[in-house]
Amino acid sequence: MIDRFSLPLGRMFITSLPVLLALLAVILVNLPISLTGGLVPAPLLAFACIYFWALMRPDLMPPIAMLIIGLLEDLLSGGPPGLWAAGFLAAYTFTDRQREALEGLSGIGAVLGFAAALSVAGVVVYALASVVYWRLPPVGPLLLTSAVTVVFYPLVAIFLGWLQRRVVGAMRGTL
Repeated sequence: MIDRFSLPLGRMFITSLPVLLALLAVILVNLPISLTGGLVPAPLLAFACIYFWALMRPDLMPPIAMLIIGLLEDLLSGGPPGLWAAGFLAAYTFTDRQREALEGLSGIGAVLGFAAALSVAGVVVYALASVVYWRLPPVGPLLLTSAVTVVFYPLVAIFLGWLQRRVVGAMRGTL
């Protein structure tokens, strides 16, 4: 009988795990700690989570979650509210429309697919920042953050793939 009552709680945890991981990534990346002394910007680990789950299990990463994750990123990073939220939603739309092509990629192709989705988000963020600030912001910091994020994506994807197989996928029959 205990298993019967714990199942809805476990189900709720598993279905919210992708969003919780992305929110945790936003918080961790925006902590005022730098392992490189500020030479290298922190990667957008939340975007890596968003891309992975939007590709693998879009039912667990709905657009409203991306809006919330993006707003938290904007709030904690000190940017205008809505920049990263719009970028994340644009990348989600790109990923959703190119799902068949992106799902079949592996190795360097998977990293390039991630880089393409990140580029969509970056272009949207840059365009909106240009409108908000009424000038063209420097593109270097955005490019460097994007490059660091692409470098970290394989590590994040390995962890999330393991999580998908061991935790989320294992619960799929009970969801």
